[in-house]
Amino acid sequence: MMLEAAQKSGKLLSVLAQNRFTTPMMKLKDVMDSKLMGPIVHVQVDSFWWRGHNYYDLWWRGTWEKEGGGCTLNHAVHHIDAMLWMMGPPVELQAMMANTSHNNAEVEDISMAMLRFQEGALGMITSSVVHHGEEQQLIFQGKEARVSAPWKVVASTARTNGFPEPNPDLEQQIQKLADELPDVIHVGHAGQVENVLNAIETGSPLLVDGKSGRNTLELIVGIYKSASTGEKVTFPLEGEDAFYTREGIMKNAVHFYEKKTAVENFEDVDITLGRKLEF
Repeated sequence: MMLEAAQKSGKLLSVLAQNRFTTPMMKLKDVMDSKLMGPIVHVQVDSFWWRGHNYYDLWWRGTWEKEGGGCTLNHAVHHIDAMLWMMGPPVELQAMMANTSHNNAEVEDISMAMLRFQEGALGMITSSVVHHGEEQQLIFQGKEARVSAPWKVVASTARTNGFPEPNPDLEQQIQKLADELPDVIHVGHAGQVENVLNAIETGSPLLVDGKSGRNTLELIVGIYKSASTGEKVTFPLEGEDAFYTREGIMKNAVHFYEKKTAVENFEDVDITLGRKLEF
């Protein structure tokens, strides 16, 4: 409905995805767009977080009704958005999820999804709040080289017997491109606000439009559908799909446990925002 309203009114619609507006993400996107890596053959998204059992004691957490899902929606969403920004949407997926460590929550605390993209690339997304250390990364494997955030570039070429040896020339070419790209001036929310204001004032394109937000949500819903039903999911999801609406998800998604503990708030108000994907 929001997309339709924006189209009919001619107004701009942007969805919050402030993590795109960082130097590591912008540089990685530009490197990907350069095609120096060759066609992408595999993408790996590790959205690893750790939350204690009492994290879900907060009254609104851990229910399909109030939170809309678990770690796949509420922790991995920005990593999933970044992957889609760089790769485009998959055509199908198969997923599993579980609640391994939080019996005070209806929702998952870990999920894994295998993806297939239109051009043949495969992918894996792991969303978790049970990983100690909270290592988070996006890795893109091309036919000629790999790049990732946190930043790492590796290129290989074949020896006469087919085994790998380093390709330092390509590594240096990719590294030179990355080094010459400018740093982001306005980071995070400030960067996205600037992008929206520029779009309003000058007509420049939105970096995150409504369709981007829908694509991210559709992929997450696809993970929930596949993990709940055991079925392979193909995209796009149609309006008559049982998981297409909030009510449908609440009715059909797996309830791992019934939430029995609810506290109004925590005395400890400090939160962590995960590890920075340094360049």
